[in-house]
Amino acid sequence: MSRTVEGHSYASAPVLAAYSYCETVTGQQARNFAYGIRLLPTEKRQAMSALYAFSRRVDDIGDGPLTPEAKQARLEDTRVLLGRIGEGVIDEDDTDPVAVALAHAAGCFGIPLGGLHELIDGVLMDVRGETYETWDELKAYCRCVAGAIGRLSLGVFGTQPGARNAERAPEYADTLGLALQLTNILRDIREDAANGRTYLPSDDLAKFGCAAGFRGSIPPADSDFAGLVHFEVRRARALFAEGYRLLPMLDRRSGACVAAMAGIYRRLLDRIEREPEAVLRGRVSLPGREKAYVAVRGLSGLDARHISRQTVRRRV
Repeated sequence: MSRTVEGHSYASAPVLAAYSYCETVTGQQARNFAYGIRLLPTEKRQAMSALYAFSRRVDDIGDGPLTPEAKQARLEDTRVLLGRIGEGVIDEDDTDPVAVALAHAAGCFGIPLGGLHELIDGVLMDVRGETYETWDELKAYCRCVAGAIGRLSLGVFGTQPGARNAERAPEYADTLGLALQLTNILRDIREDAANGRTYLPSDDLAKFGCAAGFRGSIPPADSDFAGLVHFEVRRARALFAEGYRLLPMLDRRSGACVAAMAGIYRRLLDRIEREPEAVLRGRVSLPGREKAYVAVRGLSGLDARHISRQTVRRRV
């Protein structure tokens, strides 16, 4: 359940040091994410950094050089650690700063840690090399690795008292996570192919003549690669439109954080739509000045007000 008031408790020196470690990890390894969470007040920013650092650990196991068997063992060890965090038995002087920070954040904000178990389930799907025939199958994977992160983040953000339809906030947070993940999948088509991974549904690949996969900087012969990308972009845009209904339910700074992160990915989507084959030549990204503009726009509340007006018009 999402919180409606901001939680906070005294943080000791070891806990603050643990949070500092997590913020360093976030700043170094998650540029887009870091742009958003720097708009949050200190306690929420620290909690989000702890969530990211733990999630990054899980992802790094899945993407690392270990054998599939060793990865599965490491992921199950991480699941055991997550269980200890949920039970509240992590000491402040524990040698694992991520566990210390996440345990403190969960205690302050009531974060639904089950979402991190879902993340582990999703990474195990990667380790097993699962592929997806339909969008419904891919959506189930995306809910594990991204929708769950949206719901976890909502545990930190909370909803404003009296927010209309606040009971649907977890659903919208989940959908926004799906939108971000589908954008990631489009951006990383070439990198994933080089690692032997294909995420786009095989039904969609076949429909646009791309069943052979992506092995170079040009699309498969006789394929409609641009058609495939535009098809998936439309799907992602619909997810963004639905997920953005979360914004009016959040306080100003939490809404700014979400608007900034989602705004960066929506602009990535715009670039991918304009030049689909760019994703086969390398990773599409935004310059820092454009990310800063998106962050300022989010902090101004423009996106939240726009969504509120759209919601009112739909009800009328």
